[in-house]
Amino acid sequence: MKFFFRSILATALFFLATSMIIQKPKRVVFFGDSITQMGVNPGGYITKIGELLEQKGLAKDYELIGAGIGGNKVYDLYLRMEDDVLAKNPDIVFIWVGVNDVWHKASSGTGTDPDKFEKFYVAIIKKLQDKGIRVILCTPACIGEKTDFTNQQDGDLNKYAQIIRGLAKNYHCDLVDLRENFLSYNLKNNPENKESGILTVDRVHLNPKGNELVANKMLEVLLSK
Repeated sequence: MKFFFRSILATALFFLATSMIIQKPKRVVFFGDSITQMGVNPGGYITKIGELLEQKGLAKDYELIGAGIGGNKVYDLYLRMEDDVLAKNPDIVFIWVGVNDVWHKASSGTGTDPDKFEKFYVAIIKKLQDKGIRVILCTPACIGEKTDFTNQQDGDLNKYAQIIRGLAKNYHCDLVDLRENFLSYNLKNNPENKESGILTVDRVHLNPKGNELVANKMLEVLLSK
């Protein structure tokens, strides 16, 4: 009988102790270029994700960290991932890169060829996954918002977005297809075929509507698991 009561007491104490353990929030790093660098500003997409989590009563479950640097291409991300991502011990990493890899080809001749883009991207994915980190890939959204595919870099941007879609499938990563999301939104909301002002301020960087769209699409994938 004494053994029985001791067993009951031990079980009760175990459940009491475990119920008092504070669950650590999941640490989420957003890894990218100037779009992500601006994402932590008031109204930025990372800030908005935090606000949406607050509205859902989930703010305590996630810690959001921006790791964006203006002008970065995929190899810049690879070179700084130890200090700017892995050192933070994240549970989840969003990778959003590609615009500068395409854009800088035309503007300065310093873009990234498709084969090198894929090589560095794969290296980033593997390094993160080796640490048990959940990796979420994002396709580059736009360099110009015209809907008739007359933006100068549309062809390359579609090619690089397709590379990322393939990597998401091959390496079992979740995908936020912002390229598709932006095209769909502009087809419905850009009847005048403007090159900016619908989701961006300058063909690339996000306006309030753009930040809202990105925040909602990323949050949807973040909460899917």
